[in-house]
Amino acid sequence: MTDQPADAVPAQADALASARARRGPLTWTVHVVAVAGLAVPAWAAVTSWGAVIHGYPLYAILLLATVAGSAVVGIRTLRSQHRRAGWRRVGRVVLIVGSIVWIALIAWLRPFTAVEPALAAMISDAKVTVSETPTQIVMTPAGDASTTGVFFQSGAKVEARAYAAVLRPLAEAGYTVVIPKQPLGIAFLAMGTFDSAKSHYPTVTSWVLAGHSLGGTVASMQADSGDTDPASPVVGLLLYASYPASDISTSLTATVLSVSGSNDGLATPADIAASKANLPTGATFTVIDGAVHAFFGDYGPQPGDGTPAISHEDARQQISDASVGFVRSLDGHHT
Repeated sequence: MTDQPADAVPAQADALASARARRGPLTWTVHVVAVAGLAVPAWAAVTSWGAVIHGYPLYAILLLATVAGSAVVGIRTLRSQHRRAGWRRVGRVVLIVGSIVWIALIAWLRPFTAVEPALAAMISDAKVTVSETPTQIVMTPAGDASTTGVFFQSGAKVEARAYAAVLRPLAEAGYTVVIPKQPLGIAFLAMGTFDSAKSHYPTVTSWVLAGHSLGGTVASMQADSGDTDPASPVVGLLLYASYPASDISTSLTATVLSVSGSNDGLATPADIAASKANLPTGATFTVIDGAVHAFFGDYGPQPGDGTPAISHEDARQQISDASVGFVRSLDGHHT
């Protein structure tokens, strides 16, 4: 073996130090962004683990893709020892900005995780059978089921399991309840789920569409387009702290019940009052005194919400009772 010259090792060290010195702020920015691309998905997974593994798979896939991409970029940047040409530096800046936006979006999309008593309500018993797949939750009455079913759209970024406790009384009363899992927790990305559900439940000959917050807005759109279906029409629209995005006062033939909270800081009483003009004149409005936006599910406090003046248990019971009474009033085919 040929020995290296005595000054070879110091020369290599000097070259490496010089290369590191040539790395400017842009390179260090890439390092910081790469670290954020590892840290943010880890934070989202740890703080919302239940929602990540029980939600629609897309968010979990995006978390893994973000981690993998950040790791590759971070390693390549550490190994790079050369300055980039002008046009390549511009491209690098664009990629950095895009990466920051992407990581911020991943953080913003972190879902609200279901908490008790919703988790306990997911357990089957002698009255209700609960089934869960990567794309939906279904609550089926253990005995004779009505020919009327309930299809429920979750609020933005709220995992589907969070509504199990408030909706389970509907299943106990004999109604099949379907809760789709929305891609990224956005109801607008689940617009086609109702049409798919109808084909899977041929014994259900009429539907009540329901939803919380943004989910109610989408349910309104689905009800407006499905109320004339001759085979399995939408006969009811049940809104939880929600309202339609446009005027459906003359086009919607389904019966409407709006249930809201007097202390809601997101779908405020003023918002609900303003929505009356966009709903049919026969719509019923029920206000749960002291309830807030997050009381329509079980997922913890929500930023921007109001301060409750009633217990969550009391509010949940009133919401469930109103829901069962409403669906029962539309059910003329209970077996």
